[in-house]
Amino acid sequence: MALLRPAALVTLMRAAGSASLRRVRAPLGAPPARRCAAAAAEPAIAAKGPFQVELKAGKTYAWCACGHSKKQPFCDGSHKQAAPGIAPLRFTLDAAESARLCGCKRTRSPPYCDGSHERARAQAAPLP
Repeated sequence: MALLRPAALVTLMRAAGSASLRRVRAPLGAPPARRCAAAAAEPAIAAKGPFQVELKAGKTYAWCACGHSKKQPFCDGSHKQAAPGIAPLRFTLDAAESARLCGCKRTRSPPYCDGSHERARAQAAPLP
């Protein structure tokens, strides 16, 4: 059996009158299509600054990435109901350390604070 290239397959399906390849345009003045809300899940801001914590070597931690945990900065499972699209970040350290874990949940180096809480959006947001 010969493999068809994508372009050849499209030509073949158009010749057969397949409706699945026809472009459908929204009528003029129609509202734009909405994106799935789950795909745009954004974490809640749990604090407007970092959490200073002492982390032990060899222990596995689950950093709350959704911002809904009552045990900040660690996960308590609240994401399952409040933010099902966001999972905690699990990590284990080789050596004990004192660390500043992100509280605004906007860091670019999770779970560590990178100063993102200093931006206007994080400072203006209400706390849960």
